[in-house]
Amino acid sequence: MKFTSTLALSLLFSIAVQAQGKSAAANDPEAKKILDAVSTKFKTYKSVQASFAYKVENAAGKVLSSKSGTILMKGTRYKLDFGGLEVFCNGTTVWNFDKAANEVTVNNLDASSGMITPQKLFSNFYDKDFFYILNGEKKVGAKVIQEIQMTPVDKSKNFHTVYLLIDKTAQSIYSTKVLEKSGSRYSYTVSAMKTNVPALDGQFQFDSKKFPGVTVEDLR
Repeated sequence: MKFTSTLALSLLFSIAVQAQGKSAAANDPEAKKILDAVSTKFKTYKSVQASFAYKVENAAGKVLSSKSGTILMKGTRYKLDFGGLEVFCNGTTVWNFDKAANEVTVNNLDASSGMITPQKLFSNFYDKDFFYILNGEKKVGAKVIQEIQMTPVDKSKNFHTVYLLIDKTAQSIYSTKVLEKSGSRYSYTVSAMKTNVPALDGQFQFDSKKFPGVTVEDLR
């Protein structure tokens, strides 16, 4: 199984791409305050569990597909369940398990590479990778949402704009939309989030004994 089968996941977390460019000092200081607050607060949690909805639209705004998923994070470890795929990461190794094929691909986690990890989404991914401005606030139900518009420093990326919506009161990411140059739009919205939930280290490691007959493709 190739890692390209997780294209949707890489897009889900694509706002953590590696790039080189200006310092954040050239960006909107009000937007930076909001992003810094989200990052700082996230780092205080021992663990985070979230449910999210994922949607793909074409250039005309027609919904092409929609899925839901869950993620559990603890330090550098995470477990993602999304669209028939489970991703386990214990901080050093990543297992991509295709449930339908009963096949798992094993890779080393290279923290120095551009590999996408969920934690990057909630950390200071924005400092060198994007230019950003605060577009203002709006009400979504009972929530006050702050919208930050982001454009990648590296113009060779396959997307041109990211809209990051922040729950002002909770100081957490509410929704993200990625606009590709092709016209496609990918978005996800956090539907529920719990912090400091019980999370055993064994939950972040794939155990082949629990999946009889599983095919293992070890790429390490």
